[in-house]
Amino acid sequence: MKAEEFAELVPHGDPYALFDRWYVEARVGEPNDSNAMALATATPDGVPSVRMVLLKGHGPDVCGQGGFVFYTNGRSRKGREILANPQVALLFHWKSLRRQIRIEGSLIPVTEEMADAYFASRARDSQLGALASDQSAPLDSRATFLARYEEVKERFEGRAVERPRHWTGYCVTPRAFEFWHDRPFRLHERRRFTRDEEGGWTSTLLYP
Repeated sequence: MKAEEFAELVPHGDPYALFDRWYVEARVGEPNDSNAMALATATPDGVPSVRMVLLKGHGPDVCGQGGFVFYTNGRSRKGREILANPQVALLFHWKSLRRQIRIEGSLIPVTEEMADAYFASRARDSQLGALASDQSAPLDSRATFLARYEEVKERFEGRAVERPRHWTGYCVTPRAFEFWHDRPFRLHERRRFTRDEEGGWTSTLLYP
């Protein structure tokens, strides 16, 4: 095994800064949806569910306390589970880069101003779809959904689409990061960062 294969690829430091470096590379190298992340939620009695959402903001100063932002229908299954149990986990998996990042933490809603600003930036058809969809509710046929979409489209013809109050964003504040980097022969490199009582970060390597 060559010496460079032993070089440390996941150093100790600021986990937000390390995320930024990896994310910039993913935005260039990952062919589809480099901002996609798996969001795991659970009911109060611990029944889990997971789905993909899109990262729409991140950093140590986001939402005043640092975090990772996504938007969704608050009446959906994930929205109901978030309301009942704000403890969540995120997973970024960039297969082309052979890397992944796990994030654990709790979340809070974004401000009304943030939600309004992001909703206004969306494509108009996406805005209309948000109003037409009762996300996660049973649907008798796709024709019903498309008819509701056409009704909403007609209702807002010639004027701005209003953000529904139940459509909003959430900010996940990390208490732990785990960075995983693929290495030859499954001798992978893993480092876990944990927030300390002063708001800084400690870290340790983990066996792969």
